[in-house]
Amino acid sequence: MPAVPAGTRYYAIGDIHGQLDLFKALIKAVEADDAEAGEAESHVILLGDLVDRGDDSAGVIARARKWQQKRSVRILAGNHEEMFLEAFDDIDVLRHFLKHGGRETILSYDITPKKFNAMSLEELFKALPEIVPAEERAYVEAFEEMIIAGDYLFVHAGIDPARPIDEQKRSDMLWIRDRFLRHQGGFGKVVVHGHTIFPNVMDNGHRIGVDTGAFRSGVLTALVLEGAEKRILQAVDDNGTIKTFNEEQVR
Repeated sequence: MPAVPAGTRYYAIGDIHGQLDLFKALIKAVEADDAEAGEAESHVILLGDLVDRGDDSAGVIARARKWQQKRSVRILAGNHEEMFLEAFDDIDVLRHFLKHGGRETILSYDITPKKFNAMSLEELFKALPEIVPAEERAYVEAFEEMIIAGDYLFVHAGIDPARPIDEQKRSDMLWIRDRFLRHQGGFGKVVVHGHTIFPNVMDNGHRIGVDTGAFRSGVLTALVLEGAEKRILQAVDDNGTIKTFNEEQVR
């Protein structure tokens, strides 16, 4: 059975996409679970796509930074973080970014909807470095591409099954879908990923998909790995009331 290193506990959280309330609720659930589960060297891995689509990407980033001050929290880069960063350098990327949740991300910073709506694309491109502080962009640029723990590999989108783990391309790790999802064999490690939405955690033995579509479904999921054991924590928005569920209560 695949396992993380002895004495460790890992919490892998799927795509947050600006859903700050769900993220805060899941943080509380993780903290409570870690306190109750007993002594271990615990780590949190955010699987990327913290930004876009939801209404508080800036708040999600700020909360992640605050959490890092308390415990080991490592963050993987997602394709939406890549679009976010490239939008500062390429106006065509900015146009694409705005169509895929970037508008909500920009509005979560210091600009009013009225001012945003009055801007042309060219004006927004010029103003963007002032709207989003350089220090904030540098923080996002430092997100990791891949994390390995024991028999598990954590990455945002997946990996190219035709390449060894140490020869993966950033573009695949952030964007790959069909070639990875359709692969029937192993990858050398069990790949824990986000990027592709599933109604429930998708575990086929060789890969585990943890993105339950928080921005669409109102369900944000954490996969908990300890030794060879696997379980699930979820924060669920039930008509404006956020509840958390453990493995036995997952619907």
